[in-house]
Amino acid sequence: MIYGYIRVSSDKQTVENQRFEINKFCESKQMVIDDWIEETISGTKNYTKRQLGNLLKKVHKDDIIICSELSRLGRNLFMIMEILNICMTKECRIWTIKDNYRLGDDIQSKVLAFAFGLSAEIERNLISQRTKEALARKKAEGVRLGRPNGKASKNAYKLHDKEQLIRRLRVKGMSFSQIGKRLHVDRDTVRRYYYAFITESTE
Repeated sequence: MIYGYIRVSSDKQTVENQRFEINKFCESKQMVIDDWIEETISGTKNYTKRQLGNLLKKVHKDDIIICSELSRLGRNLFMIMEILNICMTKECRIWTIKDNYRLGDDIQSKVLAFAFGLSAEIERNLISQRTKEALARKKAEGVRLGRPNGKASKNAYKLHDKEQLIRRLRVKGMSFSQIGKRLHVDRDTVRRYYYAFITESTE
């Protein structure tokens, strides 16, 4: 299968230029596009949330994805590298026209795939290390990490506008389970909300 992939960032941009480039390229190579994938979405959006992600799931060995340039795949270097690495693993090819890039089964592509995978792993490790260092620094500065017990925002609960009602129902002797059924929430949710906000506010 030969796929033509076209991506534009906004409705104001046209897909026709990219389609023209791909068709012209295919004519020169005596190739025919079997399926077109067109989408209007930012290249910063992760490929898994784009049509491109669905395409990468269904491609097979020796399939070819043709696009006008690598930036159509994504605007982030590591995202592009991840996409190319997936294609290498599935032995699918990516060809670009403006960049004249060819990802295939040759030794150069295999070296690139190794570099892509290694770079992505290094980046993940760096992010993890920076996160750990930031948390350690905050802890050393006396910053309490995590959510304070019993002090979560009322808006985090499904019951955030039900304080007076819950108070009245409790006065009438209703259990947390009964209140939960009436408000369509779990009894533990009612209990947490009650002891965190209602009993606290009546002291």
